[in-house]
Amino acid sequence: MDRRADAIAAALGEAGDVAFVRAPGRVNLIGEHTDYNDGWVLPMALDLDCLAGYRPRVDRVVNVVSLDAPDDIAPWTEALLAALAEEGRKPAGIDAVLASTVPMGAGLASSGALSIALGLALCRVSGLELEPPVLAEACRRAEERATGVPCGFMDQMVAALGGPREPLLIDCRSGSVEPVALPADAAVVVVDSGVRRSLSDGRYAERRAACDAAAARIGVPSLRDATLEEVADDPVARHVVTENERVGRMVGALRAGDLEGAGAILTEGHRSLRDDFAVSTPEVDALVEKLLGLGAHGARLTGGGFGGCVIALVSRDRVPHVDRVVCVC
Repeated sequence: MDRRADAIAAALGEAGDVAFVRAPGRVNLIGEHTDYNDGWVLPMALDLDCLAGYRPRVDRVVNVVSLDAPDDIAPWTEALLAALAEEGRKPAGIDAVLASTVPMGAGLASSGALSIALGLALCRVSGLELEPPVLAEACRRAEERATGVPCGFMDQMVAALGGPREPLLIDCRSGSVEPVALPADAAVVVVDSGVRRSLSDGRYAERRAACDAAAARIGVPSLRDATLEEVADDPVARHVVTENERVGRMVGALRAGDLEGAGAILTEGHRSLRDDFAVSTPEVDALVEKLLGLGAHGARLTGGGFGGCVIALVSRDRVPHVDRVVCVC
């Protein structure tokens, strides 16, 4: 545990023992805006996490406090209670306090970590055990209801399943998960662009609506089923189709220990997000170019876009010295 545990225990008071659960944030190596298109993603859990301390109550009152965002937690709590009730959770009281080291608005899934940590605590006081994919989907529904953002379930899946330095190849249609090891000489550097982002401002929903419209126009269930020829004249859909292909190539490159090839795929993915999907910013683009100039094998924005963090794939003996490094994995 860390100092947050003491702060959480102090906030809960001295009424009894405190139990703890945690859920990590994530960085997505490749596979951006493919999850809600039934595609493939390759995210990895971070050492940064949301820590929840809790104790059950004898009544059915639910008290949840966030030490980071006290004004924003009520909608999450209500949405999570409703989603977990749909999975069989019986009413049970809880006092819970949350504290997170995952920076908000940085594209590192702070909300996914929060929802899984709180969801685990709510399940445990009620005696409900859910398989990680079921819990992840319940938390995804809760996040969509709480924020209005039609998100995929990648973030919640990683928060429920992921471990440090263990990328997970997730098939977002079947829900299957396959670990993909990072080469021993590889490091992933996460750098904050300094541009805060919010997926609830409508631009994320606009991109998802464009993807749904493209699939309907082509006549396929989702863009996962589209061919490059079918989307050649549609930049938004073209990004999704080519990004799914990049996920497969990235898995092959990592398994072969080909850092140069894997880095080239990262940079290719950034250009697609910048030029076709149009979710980058000048500050993010400049940071990508800076990291490449400092010797990174590849770099790109990570997360939904419109700001947040950039990731760079580097050799462990050549980690660049730049400002606003969030973590090195």
